[in-house]
Amino acid sequence: MGTDECDKYVGLMEDPSKGYDSSIYGESTEEIRQLNINDPKSSYQNVMNVDSSTANGLIDESYDPMHKDSSIRSRENSYKQQRFQRMLSPERADPFAKSSAGNDVRTYTDIMRETQLDREKARTARMAARSKYESEKSEKHDHNDRDSMPTDSASNADAAYADTPMASDPASTPTPSRWTETPMYGENSLKKSSRWDRTPSLDPSQTPGATPLGYTGSETPLTPSLTQQQAFMRHRLQREIDERNKPLTDEELDQILPSDGFEIVPVPHDYNPVRKQTPLTSATPLFSIPEQHETAEFEVPVDATPAVLADVEIKLEDRQFFAKLFDNVAEDDLSAEEATERRIMTLLLKIKNGTPPIRRQALRTITEKARDYGPGPLFNQILPLMMQSTLEDQERHLMVKVIDRILYKLQDQVRPYLHKILVVMEPLLIDEDYYARVEGREVISNLAKAAGLATMIGTMRPDIDHPDEYVRNTTARAFAVVASALGIPSLIHFLKAVCSSKKSWQARHTGIKIVQQIAILMGCGILPHLKQLVETVAHGLQDEQSKVRIITALSLAALAEASSPYGIEAFDIVLKPLWRGITEHKGKALAAYLKAVGLIIPLMDPHHANYYTREMMVILVCEFSTPDEEMKKIVLKVVKQCIATEGVEPQYICQEILPEFFNKFWIVRNALDRRNYNLLVDTTVEMANKVGGPQILSRLVQDLKDPSEPFRKMVVEAVDGVITNCGVEGVDQRLEEMLIDGILYAFQELSVDDKVIINTFGTLLNALGHKAKPYLPQIAGLIRWRLSTQSPMNRQQAADLVVKVSSAMKVCEEEQMLGHLGLFLYEYLGEEYPEVLGSILAALRSIVCVVGMQRMTPPIKDLLPRLTPILKNRHEKVQENVIELIGKIADRGGDLVSPKEWDRICFDLIEMMRATKKSIRRATVNTFGYIARTIGPHDILCTLLNNLKVQERHMRICTTISIAIVAETCLPYSVLPAIMNEYRVPDINIQSGVLKALCFIFEYIGEMAKDYIYAITPLLQDALMDRDVVHRQTAAWTCKHLALGVHGMNCEDALIHLLNFVWPNIFETSPHLTQAVFDAIDGFRVALGPVIIFQYVIQGLFHPARRVREIYWRIYNNLYIGHQDALVAAFPPIYGANCRTGNSIHQCVELCYTL
Repeated sequence: MGTDECDKYVGLMEDPSKGYDSSIYGESTEEIRQLNINDPKSSYQNVMNVDSSTANGLIDESYDPMHKDSSIRSRENSYKQQRFQRMLSPERADPFAKSSAGNDVRTYTDIMRETQLDREKARTARMAARSKYESEKSEKHDHNDRDSMPTDSASNADAAYADTPMASDPASTPTPSRWTETPMYGENSLKKSSRWDRTPSLDPSQTPGATPLGYTGSETPLTPSLTQQQAFMRHRLQREIDERNKPLTDEELDQILPSDGFEIVPVPHDYNPVRKQTPLTSATPLFSIPEQHETAEFEVPVDATPAVLADVEIKLEDRQFFAKLFDNVAEDDLSAEEATERRIMTLLLKIKNGTPPIRRQALRTITEKARDYGPGPLFNQILPLMMQSTLEDQERHLMVKVIDRILYKLQDQVRPYLHKILVVMEPLLIDEDYYARVEGREVISNLAKAAGLATMIGTMRPDIDHPDEYVRNTTARAFAVVASALGIPSLIHFLKAVCSSKKSWQARHTGIKIVQQIAILMGCGILPHLKQLVETVAHGLQDEQSKVRIITALSLAALAEASSPYGIEAFDIVLKPLWRGITEHKGKALAAYLKAVGLIIPLMDPHHANYYTREMMVILVCEFSTPDEEMKKIVLKVVKQCIATEGVEPQYICQEILPEFFNKFWIVRNALDRRNYNLLVDTTVEMANKVGGPQILSRLVQDLKDPSEPFRKMVVEAVDGVITNCGVEGVDQRLEEMLIDGILYAFQELSVDDKVIINTFGTLLNALGHKAKPYLPQIAGLIRWRLSTQSPMNRQQAADLVVKVSSAMKVCEEEQMLGHLGLFLYEYLGEEYPEVLGSILAALRSIVCVVGMQRMTPPIKDLLPRLTPILKNRHEKVQENVIELIGKIADRGGDLVSPKEWDRICFDLIEMMRATKKSIRRATVNTFGYIARTIGPHDILCTLLNNLKVQERHMRICTTISIAIVAETCLPYSVLPAIMNEYRVPDINIQSGVLKALCFIFEYIGEMAKDYIYAITPLLQDALMDRDVVHRQTAAWTCKHLALGVHGMNCEDALIHLLNFVWPNIFETSPHLTQAVFDAIDGFRVALGPVIIFQYVIQGLFHPARRVREIYWRIYNNLYIGHQDALVAAFPPIYGANCRTGNSIHQCVELCYTL
């Protein structure tokens, strides 16, 4: 055991304040350097990586201030970045393998022995540190006693000062701190020792005067005279001087001196330059400045890129990890292992940076050859790549997909690499991205199914009592995923053993946390095992360690929340310990116990729930004024749960809870905390559900005029929730006026674009109904005034408010007021700001829907021509609202506009199909249907069919959907002849578009397809025989929708004819075509019955070719799942070995009698 390790423990015992951060940075300089060494955003890294190729050494020309770091590490906090500190462990032995493990492979015994040895080292270090601390403490105490004895010659002042308790006296200062030390009188007094003031003692084994080597982590800094910043500045000045005084080159001399009349004298062979670079003696030891001739990091010649990676983007950080791919080495000179490694690295780089086609091909290749490559070479390349600090979200997603597919192929061969994979995948379980957590759970679940429960437990067992809390946390979450994959009963006995561990409290803590994570992950799936899980963790409430008691209470809370509203019987054994803990504990422990009891109370019957709520509410009310944010969160959640419980009386809530609740929680500070903001609003709404809306609204209405805008927003959101759930019954006129006045004030003082207040305005007016009529003139005047202001935000908010209040104005019969607002908005259709224009169009649409087309002012014939130029606006909000407004006009008042105007609008709508937003494209195709119903399908169809010739795929798809909607609106007979005639054009895009349109048409018209099936069969027959894969795929989809539409319509002859053309495509390899063919066969199964399909299937079930059998058995499986009972009549009689006896295994005698 080293001296440094003992000194570390002694330093922590001497001064308890040393364990706390003295600044906002929690890590030491060395830890910060290690964390930021690979972070491109870190200023520390920018200082260390000085670009030596810069002309003057002062400006980094590669610095881009607009560059945004998209790596995963850039958004992780220090806790999540601990994943980079974990090491990928070597290969482990597989206990289930047939061959015995070699001497170089670690077994479970070796790992447990190493873990035990590390634990003993740590325990010995702590014991040595404690003994050293006690000896130094006794010596210091004796020395202080001798110095504090007064002498006869001491003055009265000295004697008085000697009686003053000293900072170093542990008896007189109960909480020593380095900031509150009392300076001691006299030169011989002892000053409190510090690690940074000590001079490293000389080792007797070293030679005196020898130059010491570079210490890492030594107690005295190597460069006490210069700070890092000073050394760096001195180096920059030195570089600038060297740059200015460097010798002139021949080109520079030619520019200065004339070329004629001078001769270049050769340098003597014995000449040695006197001037040379003098290294800084006091340079900072944390980094070194590279020389000019050194190769920069990631510097690889561009022409060194191999030919197989010609179409793959090569990033700078990839050149370091995939450096072997850029070596000019022939493949014949490589060994088999090296060649395999290069192939894997090539595939991974294609998957990581390649285009979608290249990525799919590489992913398919690495999956198919996973067993040929072997698990070792694969995971030795994939897992370190996953640990790269520059990895981005998309790249990580692709690597996780690779691991998932490889696991499916390798199955139990992954056992020796199980811990490696877990080290990489466990951090995904605590990632902030939801989809990353889902991917991590899926991979670990597949890993557990492939490796088995015994291997998973044996691999993760050493991490259960790991000294690092980060490792224990991720291990607990991984165990929860294993339990959800393999079942809780398979893991319950192991959990009981871990939670009852006597050797380590960390093991008990992790075991109980596993139960908590199981409850969070599986939800109500724990109900069959609830009693066992509660009994497993119940003893943790009396554990000697406070952390174990806290996690036990949190686990019980998670179990209660997951099992709600059932399972109160399982919690009988923990009610008394929890109740006792509420009265005994404080701080975090009290918060955990309160959360557990608060979530168990909703499971009780009403009588007991009322009793426990009354008893616990005394403690909760006392905690209303706590400054701890976590305690606030738990108190609010418990109060919400208790109030919603049946049996709690509204009178008790009004008298005991509401006054203190509003005094302590409805303050400005809670409005600024986003964690408690929503929980406070939800709790208030829950109280309103119990005691009634007027009780809560009367307390909230005064705060609607609070000076703080965040607080006003929180109050308005609470008012919205209360009115939505409880309505305005019981609200008197005075409270109505105060609510309207308060929300008007909040709306006028709105300084940001926030929809909460506007939505609440609409909710209140719609809830008031006819009673809102007296307030509408004031609101309409406010809207008109804000529409005429110069602020774009004010105009936008006024238009948004019109959308919310238009229905209330209709209820109050204020159509004239709506007409005036319509005229006012009509005048502002020339708005220059697109966000404001979009809101104005939405307001006009709401007025049109409420007032109607006939009474709309301005008239529709004047309004629509003003909307046509706005269709050319490319802002998404404007496009969506103007198309929806035109669609409403076409749907309800199309005859009010001339057909020529509709034709002009159709040409402009074609461009809207190029929009990237799906809602815009959907509104466009619906508008085509409305216009076609107004002016007829022929002109619209001509425009749409011409649009099938364009090259943009999504525009052609939108066109086909529009054709289908026109066919549905105007009946198929008006559309089918034109598009069937268009199929004769020998253009692949047009023919594919026609088939896609037919697919959508038969999907939309349903049973009407029986009138057109015989007419469309020859066209589908030709498409199913086409050489183009896309033609056959689209025709198969069309056959599916056609078969489902004519089910039971006596069209079996045409369907069997089409089935004969669909069936040969079952052997195609294209995944999209295969899916379309199988879906078409499922459609025929529904329309024709399973017996006919079975007659096709039985021919190939026992074919000698494996590939043929696989396809036929896949079809049979779908057939069996869909019509299991109907297949009984189709099964042939299967006789025994002796056919003459007439005995059969499956003869179906009763069925034969019936037939």
